[in-house]
Amino acid sequence: MANGSQLTQLKSALSHAGVTGNQQSGKKRKRAGSQEKDKEKRAAKLDEIHKKLNPFDVKVTKLKHEVGGRKLKGVTGKPSQSKQAGLNQRKKTLLVEYEEKGRAGGIVDRRFGENDPTMSLEERMLERFTKERQRTSRGAAFNLEDEDELTHYGQSLSKFDDFDNSGLRLGDEDDEESGQLNPDIVGKTHFGGFSDDEEDNPDEPERKKSKAEVMAEVMAKSKEHRLRRQMEREEEDNVRHELDQEFDSLRDLIYAPDPSASGSNSIPLGSAPKPIEVEAIDVDYDQRVRELAFDARAKPKDRTKTEEEVALAEKEALEKAEKQRRKRMLGLDESDSEAEDGRSRKKRKRGGDDLEDDFEDEEGWNGIGAGLGEHTPTAGREDAEPSSGEEEDDAEEETDDGDETLGGGLDDEQEEESEEEGDHEELVASAKPSKSKRKSKAPDKELPFTFPCPATHEELLEILNDVDDKDVPTVIQRVRALYHTSLAPENKSKLQVLTSVLIDHVLYISSPPEPHFPLVSSLLPHIFALTRAYPIQAAETFVAKLSLMHKNLRRGLSRGALDPQSKTWPGLSELTLLRIIGATWPTSDLNHAVISPTRVLMGAYLGLARVRSLPDIASGLFLSTLFLQFEALSKRLVPEAVNFAVNSVLHLAPQGYANITALPGAFPAPDFRSELCQSLALKKAPKKAIPKADLALLLTAAVPTEEGKAQLLRLAVDILGRFADMYKGLEGFIELYEPVLEILLHIGEQNVAGSVQYRPDLFFLSQTRLTSVSETIRRLLKFAKEGRQPLLLQAHKPIPIPTYIPKFESSSSSYLRRQDPDHERNEASKLRNQYKQERKGAIRELRKDARFLAGVEQKKQAEKDKMYNESLKKVYGSIQTERAEEKAMEREKSREKKRSGRK
Repeated sequence: MANGSQLTQLKSALSHAGVTGNQQSGKKRKRAGSQEKDKEKRAAKLDEIHKKLNPFDVKVTKLKHEVGGRKLKGVTGKPSQSKQAGLNQRKKTLLVEYEEKGRAGGIVDRRFGENDPTMSLEERMLERFTKERQRTSRGAAFNLEDEDELTHYGQSLSKFDDFDNSGLRLGDEDDEESGQLNPDIVGKTHFGGFSDDEEDNPDEPERKKSKAEVMAEVMAKSKEHRLRRQMEREEEDNVRHELDQEFDSLRDLIYAPDPSASGSNSIPLGSAPKPIEVEAIDVDYDQRVRELAFDARAKPKDRTKTEEEVALAEKEALEKAEKQRRKRMLGLDESDSEAEDGRSRKKRKRGGDDLEDDFEDEEGWNGIGAGLGEHTPTAGREDAEPSSGEEEDDAEEETDDGDETLGGGLDDEQEEESEEEGDHEELVASAKPSKSKRKSKAPDKELPFTFPCPATHEELLEILNDVDDKDVPTVIQRVRALYHTSLAPENKSKLQVLTSVLIDHVLYISSPPEPHFPLVSSLLPHIFALTRAYPIQAAETFVAKLSLMHKNLRRGLSRGALDPQSKTWPGLSELTLLRIIGATWPTSDLNHAVISPTRVLMGAYLGLARVRSLPDIASGLFLSTLFLQFEALSKRLVPEAVNFAVNSVLHLAPQGYANITALPGAFPAPDFRSELCQSLALKKAPKKAIPKADLALLLTAAVPTEEGKAQLLRLAVDILGRFADMYKGLEGFIELYEPVLEILLHIGEQNVAGSVQYRPDLFFLSQTRLTSVSETIRRLLKFAKEGRQPLLLQAHKPIPIPTYIPKFESSSSSYLRRQDPDHERNEASKLRNQYKQERKGAIRELRKDARFLAGVEQKKQAEKDKMYNESLKKVYGSIQTERAEEKAMEREKSREKKRSGRK
């Protein structure tokens, strides 16, 4: 092939092959066979030229060893052709599937009743047959059976009969009874033909009927059928008329009273039924039908109201109920209403039994408001409390299940003193009156329906002054309904303030000396709802209370942690605040605006405060139960809680440890065997079963009792068991709980004269909770020791000594190298190689499919972009054309002005 460009090479190859150039044209016409051979030769030459021109169309694999006469597959390949074949195959298969992706196709069975399980097979077939006949009947444009009369030459077809004057008649009665036709009919109709002159002229051929005669027969037959239908219709009308006449009697029979309904109307057996006497009502049937047309029809139901509409309806209902209540209190009738011109309303007359306590003047009446219908909130969220153990509930049930969802409030009082100096500040500034001073609502006084929205806790106390505790949730619910956010723009800020006021009130009623925890439980749903509605304001309220508690803790520690007068442990109201925080906010978050400072404050209480009395231990154990609830999901280690529970056991239970150095482990115990804690140890076993701990009683007890000590000791042991179950997955669980188990096993011992003696009379928990907790901890420690593995160096293959001896193979043939003397192992190796090859091929095909689909998507996107650009160009062109016309018009106007002398 000549050198040069591909075009030059192509021209030269075509010229040498004789494809192009001057062809020798013979005088004789070539035959058809020779022409076909020339075409085949021409195609072969072109194909050979094409292959030689592009050497990359053929890929040849170089063989390592040439063997004569051996034929191998895959030595030569055509990558371009195989690639094109793959593209064509994907266009036929993959592209079709891709274009039909998301298409909802298929055959839908639309036969009548096919998907109706309530219809039987016979009913389906009957309905289908009916539908089919109705469908075919619609196409009959000319039906002789129609009610409308057809005419022919102005005459009705119904007046003609097919068999008038045809000579057909029935035979004798004997023939009818014998079931045979009349001989005359057989002679005239069977193979004959309605001809009266046939007998007279038998040789003449049968005469054909004219068109007039045929139409006369058709019209006569139609007339006969019409008369028959008319007679049937008249009979039906007569029957219907008789039913109309007897309609009254039928109606009286239908609506007659049931004889079995009463004993007086019952009919004894064997006696004939008496006719029912009904009042004769002569009413026309058509009149009753017209009356039925005016009956009330079914009305659609009311649509679902929106939240704003529901709130507005509740507010209007409360205001209406309050107006009616005021009328009743002023002695007015409900029908009387206040006139628009300001006239006084009419009072009801006084009776002899009136006590003259409901006739106050309208000006002197003080209207209190606010409420939500008759809805009463549930008493607390008991199900929202996660179960932290049987003994954990011992310290919580003394609050009548109210301490499960307790809360705190916001106080805007500014700090004038330093954080470490000053007196202890209360969370709620309102002074709590005694029970004897608290007023209760009169039994006959009705609860108002509208109340003002309190802006401070004092205003709320004024509103609830004459309200029973059971009605307080109703009052709060009515306030929320009257001041719903959707009713007025300022209601949002009022409800935000109401959240702080409710938290203050919960702290107020939960503070000593008379905590009222059932009322706290009934107010908690409202606090939860308001907190969900306004989380930022509620969080600020809780954080402000926590900050005040933290300042009080610092002030108490600055006075002295061992001073009995310094308040370093939280009281009932503080524990109420901490408890409601754990029930309101998520405690499993790593960082939280309310839970994080709460956790820090509780840890400070347990780690910094010192034990001086039994209420201190009760407060600390309650904080430990709160940590159990807080860390139920996250399972974070709280060493302060575990340490305090162990110290509580050492303070309360009899044990034989002489001093702090004899204690196992490394638990800090600064108050062990101290003077203030000497009186906290249990002296004697209780004579009866240990009841559940009463938190309110233990926190306010002035003198420690043996029963209270036993309750707290049982609670501390149970808390240790709960923490062991929570922390069993920690790496340091063995080091953490081995000293705890040793301390629990030594409960019941006593150090007498320098020697440890066992006192069975003091080992009162051996058969109850202590045994089960000790066994549980021992079992968990066993599992932890079995699961723990010692630290080892990194396991790796030993490094061999380097060698320089050459490696010789027994065989150099690749075929023999793949043979294994073990047949099963050889087959497994072949399967693995085959699987590997197939996997590579599948991955290769998937990649090709992905590239093909990406190319299709790119083409589609390019077409969309092209269309979009063309549309933009059209728009720009039209805008430019309009602008050019506008400029031309402006120039023309300016020229006109110049010509006319105007500038």
